[in-house]
Amino acid sequence: MGTDGFDVIVVGGGNAGFSAAHAAAERGRRTLVLEKGSPDTAGGNSYYTAGATRIAHGGLDDLLDIVEPDERHSRTVVPPYPPEQYAADLTEVSGGRNDPDLTAVLATEAQMTVRWLHRLGLRYRLMYERQAYERPDGSYLFFGGLHVGNVDGGEGLVADHTRVAGQLGVDVQYSAAATDLIIEGGRVVGVAGRTPAGPARWTAESVVLAAGGFESDPAQRRRHLGPGWEHAKVRGTPHNTGDMLAAALRIGAAKGGDWSSAHGVQWDASCPQNESNRRLTNRLTRQSYPLGIIVNREGRRFVDEGADFRNYTYAKYGKAILEQPGAIAFQVFDGRLRPLLRAEEYDMPGVSVEMADSIAELGRRIGVDAARLTATVDEFNASIDRSVAFDPTIKDGRRAQVEPPKSNWASPLDHPPFYAYAVTCGITFTFGGLRGDTSGRVLDERGSPIRGLYVCGEMLGGLFSGNYPGGSGLAAGMVFGRRAGLLA
Repeated sequence: MGTDGFDVIVVGGGNAGFSAAHAAAERGRRTLVLEKGSPDTAGGNSYYTAGATRIAHGGLDDLLDIVEPDERHSRTVVPPYPPEQYAADLTEVSGGRNDPDLTAVLATEAQMTVRWLHRLGLRYRLMYERQAYERPDGSYLFFGGLHVGNVDGGEGLVADHTRVAGQLGVDVQYSAAATDLIIEGGRVVGVAGRTPAGPARWTAESVVLAAGGFESDPAQRRRHLGPGWEHAKVRGTPHNTGDMLAAALRIGAAKGGDWSSAHGVQWDASCPQNESNRRLTNRLTRQSYPLGIIVNREGRRFVDEGADFRNYTYAKYGKAILEQPGAIAFQVFDGRLRPLLRAEEYDMPGVSVEMADSIAELGRRIGVDAARLTATVDEFNASIDRSVAFDPTIKDGRRAQVEPPKSNWASPLDHPPFYAYAVTCGITFTFGGLRGDTSGRVLDERGSPIRGLYVCGEMLGGLFSGNYPGGSGLAAGMVFGRRAGLLA
């Protein structure tokens, strides 16, 4: 036990940090969570999420005992999602750059970890509004391997974690900004930082780092991710400035994962206060883009909107928009598609949208050359294989043979009114972190564990590169947070 009376210090009070704290406390370890935010700004990026959590499972019957009751369950189809598919999806979207050992643990332990958290008191549900469409017969079909989320989204996730921590006797200190690690005899024995009262030191036998990446620091984004990333909007907490990444590197920790890429999504470009907005949080995303088309300021398409379910493309298309003129683009839909868009996002108060009765007029309203936009839409419409039925619940193969192609869900934009939603890049988190083993022990450049130091959440590098399967971040945070807490 450290001189402050704690066995374990967890730096960061988000999903990963609390998972580590719960696991340590269940072992009887006196645990302190240091949270950089005040009570009104706490929770890290977890607060800003929809709570979506990717777990392997055997279908609806395998989930009913951990999700809240819903009268729609009796007419719902949730396809099984085995661990092998989970691992294959992560490998595919990361281009094979994911660590296979970390991947195997995530794929096989995500469900059991959710069950552990549910037993402690976290609440989960099926995410109908985000991951299913109602079919003509009144049934629901879930898609994309992502089915379960927290009740009340990220806000509910953080509230549940905080309540459970209190029940387990975990101490939480807010407005505690950790900046350095304390080393004695070659072992990490505590953390130094600051509070509103001034400089502070906290000591313990073990330290778990769960303080997020560097996505909130524009200078570090430009340095590591490349020019242009300094202009991205910060979706989540403003507190993730990479302080503890730097602290760990200073004492000899090795870098892990891909420091040159990040999770970046399509984000409302013009809404006031479109960064770190705790009222709107995840509602500022625009994730129904697979149904329509996306054009840049020149009126040209630049991605395959229907390459896959949005769960497998959304985290990389923010970067694609950042590379367009002015780092802005427009999602375009017609009157037939508009009712299919996610209400929580596209009906958001203050949403950036223009509407017109013709494509040419829509172009004029958004400052895009009307003739060019009309030509783009006409070419797209003419190229659609209309012999294939449009079905957003499956990868329907309804293709638009243009450049770039649209591989699924190609629907002609010919039914007024027409809508254009302005989007830019919203950065979620950075993929690079520290090198750790599957138990969360931080490794040095020789691959040896640094005694007393553990890592989880966004600070653990190696799982993601270039892209990301939706819901795997929260899952990884809880899986490796729990693993770290079982050893710390």
